[in-house]
Amino acid sequence: MKKIVNGLNALIFLAMAKTSFAQVSSTSRVAVGWTIPSLADVVGFLIKFLFFFAGLAALLYLLLGAFSWVTSSGDKENVKKAQDKIQAAVVGLVIIVVVLVIIATMEQVVSSQPWNKLY
Repeated sequence: MKKIVNGLNALIFLAMAKTSFAQVSSTSRVAVGWTIPSLADVVGFLIKFLFFFAGLAALLYLLLGAFSWVTSSGDKENVKKAQDKIQAAVVGLVIIVVVLVIIATMEQVVSSQPWNKLY
C-alpha cells in the first residue's frame, strides 16, 4: 500500500510540474562570472603552491628533528642525528625565503604592478 501511495504522489508531482523553455539565441553569450586564467596566472599559482608545501615540509622536518632530540635520551649519536635534521630544516627554510625574495624582486622589476599587488 505504501508503494502505491508513493507512486501516486510521484505521478501527481510530475503531472503538476510545468515545463519551462528558455529562449536562447545563437548570438547571445552567457556571463558565467569567471574567465579562463592565463598561463602566467597558472604558473604563478603553481609556484605559490609548491613554495607553500616546501615550507610546510621544512617545518614538519624541523618538528621531527626536535622530537627526535627530545626522545634521544641523551644518546650522543641520536642527538647528533636530531641536530642534523634541525640544521637541514633551517637551511631549507632559509633557501625558500631567499628564493621567494629573489622572485618577488624579479617580478617587481619585470612587471609594472606595485609589489603589494603581486601577492
